[in-house]
Amino acid sequence: MAGSGSGVHAAHTYRPALTLLASLFFMWGFITVINNTLLPHLRSVFELNYTQTTLIESVWFIAYFVASIPSARLIERVGYQKAMVVGLLAMAAGALMMVPAARLPSYEVVLVALFVIASGITLLQVAANPYVAVVGPPETSSSRLNLVQAFNSFGTTLAPLFGGYLILGRSKGGTSEAGVALTAAERYADAQSVILPYIIVAAVLVILAVVIARFPLPAMGQATQRAGREARKGLSLWHHRNLVLGVPAIFIYLIAEIGVSNLFINFISQPDIGNLTHQQASNYLFLLWGGMMVGRFLGSVLMQRIDPARVLAVFSIGAFAVMLIASFAHGPAAMWALIAVGFFHSIMFPTIFTLAIKGLGPLTEEGSGLLIMAIAGGALVVAQGWLADQYGLQLSFLLTVACELYVLFYALWGARPTHALPPVEVEEAQPPATGA
Repeated sequence: MAGSGSGVHAAHTYRPALTLLASLFFMWGFITVINNTLLPHLRSVFELNYTQTTLIESVWFIAYFVASIPSARLIERVGYQKAMVVGLLAMAAGALMMVPAARLPSYEVVLVALFVIASGITLLQVAANPYVAVVGPPETSSSRLNLVQAFNSFGTTLAPLFGGYLILGRSKGGTSEAGVALTAAERYADAQSVILPYIIVAAVLVILAVVIARFPLPAMGQATQRAGREARKGLSLWHHRNLVLGVPAIFIYLIAEIGVSNLFINFISQPDIGNLTHQQASNYLFLLWGGMMVGRFLGSVLMQRIDPARVLAVFSIGAFAVMLIASFAHGPAAMWALIAVGFFHSIMFPTIFTLAIKGLGPLTEEGSGLLIMAIAGGALVVAQGWLADQYGLQLSFLLTVACELYVLFYALWGARPTHALPPVEVEEAQPPATGA
C-alpha cells in the first residue's frame, strides 16, 4: 500500500512540471518546422539549388553535434532548470538575428542565426528529453515521452500555418506558380517577410524563459549526481546494445524525417504531383505534422498496453510502405503517401530514445547526450538534396525508404537491452522559501 500511495504522490508532484515542459517541446517543434516554410522561401530569395537549400538545414543540425557536449557540461554545472532558461534565451537571440539577415539580405547571416537557434534547442533537448524519461516510472517512460512529444508535434502542426501566412503568404515567391522567376526588387521585398514572424517568436521565448526560471521543477539533485559519479566507475556505455544501436537509429531516423519535411513543399508543388503554389502546399504540410501529433497521442495510449518495440516495428513497416509509394507514384497518390508518413514517423524519435536509455541506470545522462548528439543526422539531408539534383526530387526519397528499414531492424532486435542497470531516482520539488 505504501508503494501505491508513493506513486500517486509522485504523479501529483510531477504533473505540473510535465505540463510546463510540454510548452518547451511545443516551442522547439514550432520553431524547427518554421524552417520547412522558410527553406522554399529562401530558395526563391537567394536563387538556390536543392543542395544549397538543404545545406541550410544541415547547418541547423550540425549545431546538435557541436552543442550537445557543451550543453551536457552546462547542465552539470548549473542544473537542468537554469540550462533550460539559457537555451530559451539563446533561441530568442538567434530569432532576433533574423532581422538583420533579412534587411541585408544575407544568406550567411541566415546560416549563423539558424545555428544559434538550433544550439539553444540542443540545450533544451539534452535537458528535457532524459528528464521526462526519468521523472516517472521506468515502465511507462516511452508512453510519457510520446505524450509530451505530442505537444512538440502540436507545435510542428501549427508552424506551417504560421509560416505559410506570415512568410509565404506575404511574399511574391510564395504566392507565384512554381518556376516563376523573380526580379531583384521582388526578391529583396520577399526577404523582409521573415522579420515579423521571428520578432513574435523571440518575444514568446523570452516570456517562456521567465516562467521556467520562476517554476519549482523537481530536481535531479547534487546528491543523486554525486552518487551517480561513484556508480559510473567501472561501467561502460558500450556494454548496452540498445544504446549502441540506438544512437545510429536516431541518426538515421532524423535523415528520414528532415528529408521529408524540408522537401515536402517543393515536392507536392510539382506539376505532376500536386500542382500547387508554395503557400498552398504549406497547408498540406500542416497535415503531415498533424498526422505526427495524432500518431504520438495514439502511441502514448498503445504503449501502456503493448511493448513499445512492437509498436515501433509496426510503424516502421507502415513508413516503409508509404515512402515506396511516394517514390514511384504520381499525382494525388504520391502526395498523400508523403503526407501519411508523418503519422508513421510520429513515435519513432521518442520511442527509440526511451528504448535506447532503458537499463542505463547511472549512465542515463551520458547515454542521453549521445542520443541528442545523434540528432545531427538531420544534417545529412544535404545528401538527399544532392540526390534530388542528380536523379530527381522524387527518386531522392528512396534514401528515406532505406532509413525506415534500419528503424525496423532496431525495433525487432537492436532495442533489446543488455547489461541492464537499476534506474536513477529524481528528487521531489521543494516548495519555494517563504521567509525565515
